[in-house]
Amino acid sequence: MADKFREELKDLKGQVLAQGAFAYGMLSNSMTALQDRDAELAGRVYAQRAELAERNLAIEAAALRLIALYQPMARDLRSIICALRMNVALFRIGRYGKDIARLVDEVSVNPQIGNLMGLPHMADLVCAMIDDALRAYRTEDITPIEGMSRRDNVVDNLRYAIFRESVTYMMEDPKNITRCIDYVMIARYLERCGDYACDIAEQVCYMVTGERVEVK
Repeated sequence: MADKFREELKDLKGQVLAQGAFAYGMLSNSMTALQDRDAELAGRVYAQRAELAERNLAIEAAALRLIALYQPMARDLRSIICALRMNVALFRIGRYGKDIARLVDEVSVNPQIGNLMGLPHMADLVCAMIDDALRAYRTEDITPIEGMSRRDNVVDNLRYAIFRESVTYMMEDPKNITRCIDYVMIARYLERCGDYACDIAEQVCYMVTGERVEVK
C-alpha cells in the first residue's frame, strides 16, 4: 500500500510539473506573439485553453483521490495540498496567457507605442519567477525562490510605470487610447502572474519546511 501511494504521489507531482510547463509556455508564447505580431501563434495559445482546463481537473481529481484513499499526514499531506494550490495558480497563469493572446490581433493592427512600454522586460521577469518557483518544487530546494518578494516588488513597480506612461500617450493623442488600455491590461495580467509565482513559492516553502512564509 505504501509503495502504491508513493508511486501515485510521484505521478501527481509529475502532472503538476507538466501543467507548470504548459502554463508557462502559454504565457511566454503569448508575449512572443505580441512582440512579433504573430497571429498564428496567438491563435495556438488561445486554443490551448481547453487542454489547460482538462489538465487542471485531472490534477484536482488525482490529489483528492490520494487524500480519500490513503488519508496522508504530515509531509505527505503538505505535498498534496501544495499540488492542489499550485494547480490553481498555474491554471490562472495559463488563463492570463490566453487573455494576452486574445489581444494580439487588436494590439497589432497599428504600430506599437513606446516599444510596448517595457512589457517584454516585465514578462521576462515574471517568467523567470515562475520558472524558479517550479524549479524549487521539482528539486524541493527553496534556494531558487529566495528573494522572490523583492522580485515581485520590481514587477509591481513596472506595472505602475507602464500605467503612467500609457496615460501620457493617451493624453497626447486620443488615437492611442485603445492600444494603451490594452497595454495597461497586459501589465495587470503579468503582475497577477507574478503574484501567482509568489503563491507557488509560499506553497513550496510550506511543503518543504512545514513553516508558513509570506512571499509578497
